Amino acid sequence: MTDEAAAGALDGSAVTDGATAGEQHVLELLDRAVAGMGGQSRSGQHEMARHVARAIETGDHLLVQAGTGTGKSLAYLIPLIAHSLESDKPALVSTATLALQTQIVGRDLPRLLESLKPALERPVKVALVKGRANYVCRHKLEGGFPTEEPSEGQLFSLGEDTSVPHFAAAMGGPSSQLGKEVVRLREWAEQTTTGDRDELLPGVTDRAWRQVSVTSMECLGSQKCPLAEECFSELARHNAAEADIVVTNHAMLAVSAFEGLAVLPEYDVVVVDEAHELQDRVTGAVSGQLSVAMVHAAASGARKHTGITVDALNAAAANLEAALAGVPGGLLPNGLTDEQLDCVDQLREACRAALSDSKGDSNTTADGGRQLARSRLLVILELCERLIAARENREVVWFSRNSTFDPQQGYSAPDETAPALINIAPLSVAGRLREGLFAGHTVVLTSATLAIGSAFEPAAGGLGLVGDGAPSWTGVDVGSPFDYPRQGILYVAGHLPKPGRGTSPEAMDELESLIRASGGGALCLFSSRRAAEEAADTLRMRLDVSILCQGESTMTALVKQFADEPDTCLFGTMSLWQGVDVPGGSCRLVVIDRIPFPRPDDPLMTARSRAVAQAGGNGFMSVSATHAAIRLAQGAGRLIRSTNDKGVVAVLDSRLSTERYGGFLRAALPPFWPTTDRKTAVAALERLAGAQA
Repeated sequence: MTDEAAAGALDGSAVTDGATAGEQHVLELLDRAVAGMGGQSRSGQHEMARHVARAIETGDHLLVQAGTGTGKSLAYLIPLIAHSLESDKPALVSTATLALQTQIVGRDLPRLLESLKPALERPVKVALVKGRANYVCRHKLEGGFPTEEPSEGQLFSLGEDTSVPHFAAAMGGPSSQLGKEVVRLREWAEQTTTGDRDELLPGVTDRAWRQVSVTSMECLGSQKCPLAEECFSELARHNAAEADIVVTNHAMLAVSAFEGLAVLPEYDVVVVDEAHELQDRVTGAVSGQLSVAMVHAAASGARKHTGITVDALNAAAANLEAALAGVPGGLLPNGLTDEQLDCVDQLREACRAALSDSKGDSNTTADGGRQLARSRLLVILELCERLIAARENREVVWFSRNSTFDPQQGYSAPDETAPALINIAPLSVAGRLREGLFAGHTVVLTSATLAIGSAFEPAAGGLGLVGDGAPSWTGVDVGSPFDYPRQGILYVAGHLPKPGRGTSPEAMDELESLIRASGGGALCLFSSRRAAEEAADTLRMRLDVSILCQGESTMTALVKQFADEPDTCLFGTMSLWQGVDVPGGSCRLVVIDRIPFPRPDDPLMTARSRAVAQAGGNGFMSVSATHAAIRLAQGAGRLIRSTNDKGVVAVLDSRLSTERYGGFLRAALPPFWPTTDRKTAVAALERLAGAQA
């Protein structure tokens, strides 16, 4: 390679050979944007931008793995901007987390568009779309919905806490914390131009927010609501319809794909960021839960707000309660029993009759109470329909119970005396995503952890891109700017016993030695809250370093303190596996207590594993091992966040080196320098601690 070619490889220009005019235009915009923001072009970023531009031109779907530090947000935003200026439809960006959604709308896009302003033929309009419950409801603020507090055990995900009385007017001023929050919300609602909860600082509790918001099912709709023209949610949707770039989340994407509801504007291209989360987020968005308490609450609301007779609903609730008495929790491989199905069918018919009786005539004034009551009935009706057709539609059904906290054991466990809850979720979301998302749109899926080794098929299969009739797609890994073998060590403690229940003394001794060698600066990731708390309590007595533990403060405060104090340690669970970005010496050791397999009693994972096995595949590898591999990579990815970072990832689960599936899991990890030698890992940490001092 010539010196000129080598230089081109570093600044990304080498990948422009053979580029189409559209791809070349995107790369020129990328160079301009990076320079305008004071950055430096990266070859992986150029490669990703070119692949995204090509996918948009050809209409083929794209899976692109871009390691931490690649700059993938710019690499997909610039092709989207270029496309949106020529298309009559907006382009979509979907994220899994609120943090990334906020980052894109509040930081990445404004900076990018400002740097590109001279090169764009016109201004680019950006809109943010969230679920209706994220916005203040003006009609609810004006008393358009009744005052109701949910009964204990009520499970409606409908924003069941409705508006409270005007505390200041009724009591001469709010006395409770809830009352104070609601008064502050009312004052803020008069000033905000968006009504978006995330713009309220400091925030309020979920309970307080539910007093001023409604869900999509509770909403009266633009045709009936007297304040529709002032509605914040409708304003957001109107802005989205006229925007070039619309930023939303995976849940909204799921509702659009599964329900066919017009919650998003018609689009032609969508980039799914944090795509490793898409399958789980979509599944969660379309899962349901039915309880006897829900039926009683719906019956009470229907009687109160519509005046109908609810004897049939209460009778159906009583029969269902009897049919569920004493049932054990867990997966129902064959669905509900005939007796239970008969009770669900009786409930379905009672809901149908109640909905018919509660319609009111065409001259009925828009009534929030009536809408609330009917929305609850409709949720139950839809759940009954799903449960009855579960086997035919390949949906998974299981029983569960609410948990209670055991102070002696230090963790929550199912309360066997609590009423049983009936849960339902799709066995697979692949087919529906294929029809509702991939058909008719160009989809780009990206994440730092999307492939296992060089294979994208495990991720693609769960999303509907593998099998008969699957659309064409391309997978590409654009690499990372980090030199992982030189920057990090992967230490697997192969000498430790296989993990059992709780934390073993040997694992605690190992963790103590590692933290002592590093002098702190450890992010310790555990498979359960109980394990994290036990480890924190044990090591606080052994080590002279500050140890923070998840749950002792807000996540934001804990991560900030961990980042600000180089010798402090942070212990936590899954939310830390994916939510911590701490470059620099404050995070020089990442410890993972065990391989993050799904719980063996997880009904949905169990059902999916069985389905794969029945089809002749390996259920464990296709479901549990793939799930663990992606999350293990996410956890290990917390270590190296910049080109100057150095450190050790220590896995205290010997199975990563001793079991046959260990190679499969390691293939998903960044290519750290591997070792099972404890002395090597300790010596490296001691050198890092010395450099930190």
